[in-house]
Amino acid sequence: MPNEPNNKTEPSSEQDGTFLHTCMYFTTNRLSRAITRLADEAFAMTGLAPAYGYLVRLVIANPGITQKELSEKLYITPSTLTRFIDKLEGKQLVERQVQGKTVLVYPTVKGTAMKETLHEASKKLKAAYEAKLGKELADALTRMQESASELLEQ
Repeated sequence: MPNEPNNKTEPSSEQDGTFLHTCMYFTTNRLSRAITRLADEAFAMTGLAPAYGYLVRLVIANPGITQKELSEKLYITPSTLTRFIDKLEGKQLVERQVQGKTVLVYPTVKGTAMKETLHEASKKLKAAYEAKLGKELADALTRMQESASELLEQ
């Protein structure tokens, strides 16, 4: 009979969790955790978390960059950026200078001395994910994520 419950039914996607593997939110967070582990390993040599390392790289490349520009380039809120810069100032890697209402960020001598180490950490990270994914997939995935981010932020 069609209306009788079937005791031999397969588990639903809700029960076995397969719906998670077709959900962009879940798969993006899973990917984020995996790449964060690789980044943490690659940047361990710098003594900085990857986000701090990339911030210092931007400041070294753009001495006097405004906090607003840094916030926009790193896609983080101004309050988060302020906390990051506070930590990096405490480590004597960057310094702020106020010009009117604008806050400019400069690398210190100690920060500038990290330039090659930060580049090496970035190269190590890229090599690690390319070794696992292959260069073509890594490049394609990066481009697709960038495009998707742009579209979702509109």
